[in-house]
Amino acid sequence: MAHVSIIGSGNMGQAVSGLAAKGGNSVELFNSSDADKQVTGDIVVLAVPYAAVAGIVEARREQLAGKVVVDLTNPINFETFDGLVVPADGSAAAEIAAALPQSHVVKAFNTNFGGTLVSGSVGGVATTTVLIAGDDANAKSAVSALVQGAGLNAVDAGGLKRARELEALGFLQVSLAAAEKITWTGGFAVTN
Repeated sequence: MAHVSIIGSGNMGQAVSGLAAKGGNSVELFNSSDADKQVTGDIVVLAVPYAAVAGIVEARREQLAGKVVVDLTNPINFETFDGLVVPADGSAAAEIAAALPQSHVVKAFNTNFGGTLVSGSVGGVATTTVLIAGDDANAKSAVSALVQGAGLNAVDAGGLKRARELEALGFLQVSLAAAEKITWTGGFAVTN
């Protein structure tokens, strides 16, 4: 079992925390008042808005060295809601990896709504699948084990360069839900 640190106590932070605990992992949850608390998890999940990531990375760079760092952000332009705020050939995960060269960055959970992580199903019809991208096989395996330990499916989407497609998919899903074309307990399902 892993020790999981979740930075962010919002909807997604609570959902991933619940998954980790369900799988028998120890979990510590950090909120904005825990800035002085040391991050000790083997797996650290950044469950915060994209705009908050740079400050967290800067403040906790040394604490995150050697750890699996999971980016679940979708770098959406929330002012216009018409696109992503990262370059078309890049991703939030790539930016985090560049800022944390001693960490093992993995993109995961960004194509899932919190409700589907908690319920374990998408729209009540398909088991929730978490798409995972990263360049370190051991880091992806650790995140897959966390997901599968909670009874969900995990799919290796490839290297970290696939994060840009995952972020585009996450943006599409969020924009459809915000426009009430799909529900926040539904979304995209992956079946095999």
